[in-house]
Amino acid sequence: MEFWFDFSSPYAFFAAQDVDGLAARHGRSVTWRPFMLAAAFQVTGMSSFSRAPLRGDYGRHDWDRIARAKGIHFALPPFHPYNALHPARTFYWLAASHPDMAKDFALACFAAYFQDGADLRQPDVVADIAADQGAPRDQALAAMAAPQFKECFRQATEEALAKGVFGSPFFLVDGEPFWGWDRLPMVEEWLSGGGW
Repeated sequence: MEFWFDFSSPYAFFAAQDVDGLAARHGRSVTWRPFMLAAAFQVTGMSSFSRAPLRGDYGRHDWDRIARAKGIHFALPPFHPYNALHPARTFYWLAASHPDMAKDFALACFAAYFQDGADLRQPDVVADIAADQGAPRDQALAAMAAPQFKECFRQATEEALAKGVFGSPFFLVDGEPFWGWDRLPMVEEWLSGGGW
């Protein structure tokens, strides 16, 4: 099962809280794959949900409502949305060098941004989060600027588009596509019954 997401996506934040537990209930594992949602917007002609008239207002209402329903803190930063290059490049560095830390780093980035208002546009802030997971801070900073991890993130985004991924979160279950946090119950039904 693949979990494609952009670190700046509120719906991906909510999905990140549940996707591993859902998969584990069905004996599945999840591959977490950040990609650049803006690249999908260029292909589809869509725009940022947060910045769109009416849709953005609905989104802010919906995210607060989901947080209340789930009983978790949620506070959208005033500079939302942001370009999540630094968390994504750091994730792929960790996936390559410290794979046991990558998922916890992603969860920590989601919490730092959507719950604590951390400015993940700043490399130092992202490096601090990586260091909190046990990664060398100086290496995290270097990875964000390293050509190989810029390229890794670019290739991941190209792979996402090639697989038909156009939103965040997006799930692929044995190749079957599901778009959106609200599709997780359908994903669970699909896993329970072997599809239909």
